[in-house]
Amino acid sequence: MIYHSHDIALKFGGEAVGRIAALRDSDPAATVLKVFNKDGAEPVETRVVGGAVRSALAGSAPADVDCATTAPPQRVMDIAAQAGLHAIPTGIDHGTVTVVVDGKPVEITTLRTDVETHGRHATVAFGSDWLADAARRDFTVNAFYLDAHGHVHDPVGGAADITARRIRFIGSPAARIAEDYLRILRFFRFVASFEASADHEALSAIVAGRTGLRQLSAERVRKELLALLAAGDPVRSLTLMQSRGLLADILGSAPSVPRLQRLMELEARLGAAPDAIMRLAALGVHVREDAGRLGARLRLANAEERRLADMADAWWRIAPGRGEHALKTAIYRLGPQVYRDRVVFAWLNCAMAEPDADWIDAIRLGGRWEVPAFPLSGRDLIAAGLRAGPEVGEALKRLEAMWIASGFAMSREALLSADCAR
Repeated sequence: MIYHSHDIALKFGGEAVGRIAALRDSDPAATVLKVFNKDGAEPVETRVVGGAVRSALAGSAPADVDCATTAPPQRVMDIAAQAGLHAIPTGIDHGTVTVVVDGKPVEITTLRTDVETHGRHATVAFGSDWLADAARRDFTVNAFYLDAHGHVHDPVGGAADITARRIRFIGSPAARIAEDYLRILRFFRFVASFEASADHEALSAIVAGRTGLRQLSAERVRKELLALLAAGDPVRSLTLMQSRGLLADILGSAPSVPRLQRLMELEARLGAAPDAIMRLAALGVHVREDAGRLGARLRLANAEERRLADMADAWWRIAPGRGEHALKTAIYRLGPQVYRDRVVFAWLNCAMAEPDADWIDAIRLGGRWEVPAFPLSGRDLIAAGLRAGPEVGEALKRLEAMWIASGFAMSREALLSADCAR
């Protein structure tokens, strides 16, 4: 099916016509469509594909611009060079070249068919058949193509699934999953981000093929899981995953979806954006040791694992009832980010049904209070007559404790006087 402007208006509404036109006419898509569509003895046709087109039709959050082309990868590189565009052979063996337009990267991938699949990746052959390219993609809502004339090509019936808010595999779900088991996680991510219903045939195939997830690299699982957790509302997808035994397999422990729901209610109260790592903590971290287990299982970045460990470390010592001075001391000692993570984690573990004003103030204090700098250094004490050595460090610790006890109010001069009088 090819949708022209009036077809788009009838199917998706008049605003979708404007969004499609804006996508086609705005960089980086406009430049790519102009440069990589050529007539002549060896014509080249290039179209915007996938998420950007789907988002324009559905009115959802804009996605990165990706393109598909009939040109072989090397020719894409040559055309880019002739047009003065920087091209990077990011996945040239699999047909993908990244072209940079005004600082924005666009992946341009040659039309492909699968020669052989291995559950993790495929051996592909390049071609010029748009229908064959669409048939090898995962979901119907990912197989839209926008051409240089502003026409939307829908070879596999994705438009009907957009209007029905349904995520459906192209062709046989079992066959699509067996080609790449990561599609199991992608399915749940799309259900979450698109707020869609889950196709029952797809769910049955996912349960049958779930052991294939063990073939995937931890890095690929991590990336997809964090993307799912960053969706506006991943609870329904995660509940589906938990009910079918997938979530415990991925995390290596019993997950707590209700705890994640509790965090999301707090996010709404705070007006906070989704935080995938904090949501992972709500889902699968109960004690500090869980951070190391998840870090190893998902190959988390060092900073991500450390963040999980920090928030679960002695969280019970932070509570609004301890008073503002104690909270400010914690912010000073921990830093605003670790403090905020830990007080949120403490809230997740308290018995209160919903956060009261004291908890909200305690959480917001980490961003509201400007952490002061301790006004003394070792050099100041040496200049005041203290001999260099271990005593300097001991004196600094003693004076810092005095400064904190004063409500961070004692001046440099008062601290030096206090030490000299000691």
